[in-house]
Amino acid sequence: MTDRHSGYVVVLEKDIREDDAEGIINAIKMVKGVLTVKPVEATVGFVIERERVKAEYANKLHDAILSVLSP
Repeated sequence: MTDRHSGYVVVLEKDIREDDAEGIINAIKMVKGVLTVKPVEATVGFVIERERVKAEYANKLHDAILSVLSP
């Protein structure tokens, strides 16, 4: 038996203005099976900020490894 998914959390790379988000929201709504898309205000985003910091450190680590391996 497999688990069922009821939704997903999408984390944006950086905060965007509400009026600039319309295209992204509409694109997500076009994905088959999407019922609703509800934006999360940046002020509530502890988890979002944590994911961004983790991604930043992962990118820096990747760059550091590449600089060591590249002649």
